[in-house]
Amino acid sequence: MDYKKLKEEFKTPFYLYNFDEIKENFLRLKEVFKARKSQIFYAMKANSNLSLLQMLTKLDSGFDCVSIGEIKRALVAGAKNYKIIFSGVGKTKEELELALKYDILYINLESEAEMLLLENVAKNLDLKARISIRVNPNVDAKTHPYISTGLHENKFGVELDMARKMYVYAKNSPFLEPVGVHFHIGSQLTNLSPIHEAASIVAKLVKELVALKIELKFFDIGGGLGVSYKNESEPNLYDYAQGILSALNGLDLTIGLEPGRFLVAKSGELVCSVLYEKITPKKRFVIVDGAMNDLLRPSLYEAYHEIVLPYNEGEKTPCDVVGGICESADFLAKQRELAQTKNGDILVVKNAGAYGFSMSSNYNTRTRVCELALENGKIRLIRQRESFEDLIALEEKFLNKE
Repeated sequence: MDYKKLKEEFKTPFYLYNFDEIKENFLRLKEVFKARKSQIFYAMKANSNLSLLQMLTKLDSGFDCVSIGEIKRALVAGAKNYKIIFSGVGKTKEELELALKYDILYINLESEAEMLLLENVAKNLDLKARISIRVNPNVDAKTHPYISTGLHENKFGVELDMARKMYVYAKNSPFLEPVGVHFHIGSQLTNLSPIHEAASIVAKLVKELVALKIELKFFDIGGGLGVSYKNESEPNLYDYAQGILSALNGLDLTIGLEPGRFLVAKSGELVCSVLYEKITPKKRFVIVDGAMNDLLRPSLYEAYHEIVLPYNEGEKTPCDVVGGICESADFLAKQRELAQTKNGDILVVKNAGAYGFSMSSNYNTRTRVCELALENGKIRLIRQRESFEDLIALEEKFLNKE
């Protein structure tokens, strides 16, 4: 990759995504489930760039959305309404109304209170709401506590007994139509056994529902497949699929998958430039033009991202790679072995395609970076860099001009 040429044309920092790799990941995942009816619903929260969504739409992807904004993004990118599902624990009445009007595939319910609200919304619109219920199987995903979602102590989903009660209620409601069951036990999962355990628990629930004459169509296994950031063992896709298929033995359901990180994480990079080196009696700092507002994961999760200096050679010594945000938490790496740098050197943060730009902010009145895509050997701009004028546009008109 000619980073120098890209820097000259687009300036740094910027995100660069390899669309060809993302396509390959999508097709690999689709292939291992070809023995059963299945549908991929890309988890948009990982990276919601419109060009990325459009590319996935052309691959026949559906979309897992967690806000009405994400639903609107998917539709703008060309997604079919019947391939969109709506998840999340805090859906508002207005969001539920719009989701029903858009006639999306189904709404994942996360609580009894949400079900009753949706029923009332559907009644007022004289519509029937297709629903799935997110079951919390109380399975430890063995991942970072911030991204664990399948234990009773987590805010997501409902316990098995409550799920049974909700399905019976929905079946008897003229305004609710139960069509699916859903679970998602966490993100960055590298051990398959918790996923397979959860699938078996939820499949048993589905068989109990069949006995109650509640026939579902979708078995949504969520996402969470992990990737290797630092020598982790990545899950074997064939083994992943076989465990799910085994759990569904005897059930005729379409499998729903919600990959996010798996598709895009390793296909993205944050490209920065070195501003200075700062040497103290106890520390070496490499200060770059990227910062925690551009890539929050290291500060939020203490996440590891490989960092390379594509044009630097020489002896490596420990350093912290930091940005210009006025926070001690502003770092991209700590105690990393890197060669000596100087102003203008290019530094690349690898595996940053998931939860990078989508979690970025304007903290310290910093503009968000531009995004580039590599596809079929060509680089193109897919989001321009923000300007200061963009940042103040929603505030400036309210200034007191006196």
